[in-house]
Amino acid sequence: MHVLLSTRARRGALAALCAAAVLTLPACGTGSGGDNSPAKKSAKAAKAEKKPAPFADQSGPEVMDQAFAATRAATSLTLKADMPDPEGRVAVDVALDKKGDCAGTMSMNGQGTVTLTKTGSTVYMKYDEELLRAQGKGQPKAEVDAAVEMLADRWIKADAKEPDAKDLVGFCDLDELLAAFEGGDNVARKGPVSTVDGRPALTLTETDGSSDYTVHVATEGKPYLLKVAWTGKEEGTMAFSEFDRPVAAEIPADKDVVDLANLDG
Repeated sequence: MHVLLSTRARRGALAALCAAAVLTLPACGTGSGGDNSPAKKSAKAAKAEKKPAPFADQSGPEVMDQAFAATRAATSLTLKADMPDPEGRVAVDVALDKKGDCAGTMSMNGQGTVTLTKTGSTVYMKYDEELLRAQGKGQPKAEVDAAVEMLADRWIKADAKEPDAKDLVGFCDLDELLAAFEGGDNVARKGPVSTVDGRPALTLTETDGSSDYTVHVATEGKPYLLKVAWTGKEEGTMAFSEFDRPVAAEIPADKDVVDLANLDG
C-alpha cells in the first residue's frame, strides 16, 4: 500500500502556505486607551503614556517590509499551521532550518499523524495506525492490516531525494518557505498592539476581495512575523516562533527503523 502522504496533498499544503505568506497584509485603526481622569493618573501611567507606540514613525507597508526581511533572515524557526488543502485541512508543527534539517509532525484532516525528522540527505517518517488506515481506505483489509503491523509507530527511512520523500521534506525547506516572503507593494494598515503567546505584537490587517488577512509583527527584538491568519472563503493560521534555535532532528535507533529500500512495492 502507499504509506506516504499523497503528493498532491503535500504540494497543496505547501502551496497554501506560500500563497498566504506573500499576501500583502494588514489594516485597522490604531488603538488607544488610558484613564478618563487625567488628573488622577499615576506617575507610572503617565510615563507609560509618553512611551512611543511601536513602529510609531513607520507606515503599515514599511512595518510589513521589515517583518518580511527579518523573517527571511532567520536561520531557523518553528512553524505551527492549520490551513486549507485541496483534500481538506493540514496541521503542521515543524522546526526547520536553512541547512534542510527539520523535525516535527504533520496531519491531514485530523486523520492520524506522521512524525518526521530529516538530517542531511536522509529522512525518517513515523506514521501512527490511524493515519495508515486512513491512507489505506478502499484497499483490502488484509493488506492494510499487514502495513499497520509492519509500519505503525516505527520509523521509515528513505533517501530525501526519492520522489515521495522529496515532496514531503520540501515542506521542511526553510529557504523555500522564506522565499515566499518577498517584498512588494502592499497597503497594510497598522492596528492595535496585541500578544502572540505572550509576546507583544503589532497587528496589521488587509482585505483582499472576500478575504481578510491579519499579521502580527513582534514589537520587541527583531520584527519577526509571529502569526498570519486569513478568513473568508478559506480560513487558516500560521504561527512562527523559536527563531534561530537549533533544530532537534535526531536519528532514530536502528531497531526502530524500517528501510524503504528493503521493502517490496
